[in-house]
Amino acid sequence: MTVNDPGNGPVSTDPPIARFALFALDCPEPLELARFYSRLTGWPIAERSDADWVELDSAGTGPTLAFQRIAEGRFVPPRWPGQEHPQRAHADFAVPDLDAGEAAVLAIGARKHDVQPAPESFRVYLDPIGHPFCLIRS
Repeated sequence: MTVNDPGNGPVSTDPPIARFALFALDCPEPLELARFYSRLTGWPIAERSDADWVELDSAGTGPTLAFQRIAEGRFVPPRWPGQEHPQRAHADFAVPDLDAGEAAVLAIGARKHDVQPAPESFRVYLDPIGHPFCLIRS
């Protein structure tokens, strides 16, 4: 069933089909990239990980992150903005203080992107292999 939410349009009231479980990033070295995101989130690397698939353990707080070894070809990092090597998705991480969050992610290996559309409300970074992610003000 669909109802109308004034100002926001149609909203489904049907029971959900699925629960969002994880966001997976393709990469050449899953464990290496998982270590970066483990430091970013504070989530440990899950015990069920292996050389081709590594997950972080969000301790039941919600969806988690996973890292999957690319099976064929050479990894080409996305280049944002633009469509020559487009990003397919990105993750946002909420922080109470953008300046402090920036210092922390740079210290663990992130790079600040040259393009910053709204640096007072969110900032764009690249992880150690070039996936874009954002810090957003919480």
